[in-house]
Amino acid sequence: MPAAPALAVPAEGAVSPAPHTAARPLHAQTLADLNTTMTGEAYAYAAYGLFAAEADRQGLTAVAKLFRSTARTELNEHLREAAALAGTVGSNADNLRQAISGETYEHQVMYRRFAEQARADGDLEAAELFSEIAEDEGRHRDAFRAALRAVTTGHGAIPAPPEADVVQVPAGPPKVKAARTKANLDTALHGEALAHAKYMLFAAHARQTGNIALARLWEGTAKVELHEHFAAEAVLAGLVRTTRVNLRTAIAGERNEATTVYPRFARRAAAVGDTSAARYWRDTAADEAGHAAAFQKALDQLG
Repeated sequence: MPAAPALAVPAEGAVSPAPHTAARPLHAQTLADLNTTMTGEAYAYAAYGLFAAEADRQGLTAVAKLFRSTARTELNEHLREAAALAGTVGSNADNLRQAISGETYEHQVMYRRFAEQARADGDLEAAELFSEIAEDEGRHRDAFRAALRAVTTGHGAIPAPPEADVVQVPAGPPKVKAARTKANLDTALHGEALAHAKYMLFAAHARQTGNIALARLWEGTAKVELHEHFAAEAVLAGLVRTTRVNLRTAIAGERNEATTVYPRFARRAAAVGDTSAARYWRDTAADEAGHAAAFQKALDQLG
């Protein structure tokens, strides 16, 4: 998009620090819409990475390349610009406090509730996964707490980054039966994708400020969120299907953002005087229309 130049993104999705946002406070609805946008763009990045891997397995290298290039745009242009507008990235201490809050909620509330509900609905594999992730998020919280003490007091050390247990995601149908479990998986997938994207932004800021140990902690945790948590949930959710189905899923999502979601956000932002945000959504809607067209062309070429 014109407002943010495209930046190369390594395979792990490293991103540059978000540029400084304007000093003028944004309307609460605009901020809420920016958070929705970041969640959607982070999810698209994560899903398209899995779709690309499936295309590679089917020998469809051109489609895999399209999914990966689109994923980079979603993460390193669209999400990065939204994060800048929202002021998502703060000081290293502020970023740690934000992450501690999110990890605490997932550890103590969200994943425990999801596990209980999945167990009650007979989705035992999902219940086990949710319980395991709840424990992981508790460890992430504890590591971030230790890092915060080191950053704010100068005492103690930044913990070593966790190691991701990478999960492969083959194409296949959902492995859960209850509608409630499916809805909870969708919520969890979006949350893990957003955590990955935010932590990579926080890592870039930590590197920019010279705190390499903290950057490594962010990056290692981000890998767990994407390659372990998101991937394991994607297996149960049946996120990845054949490449034709994956392309249709991507087309529907991109068209919805281009024609409905982002134009609505732009109108709301313009109505309250948040002109930079309105311009961002108009530009991004045009990008998403282009993505939809590219995916449609790829689908047509498959015959």
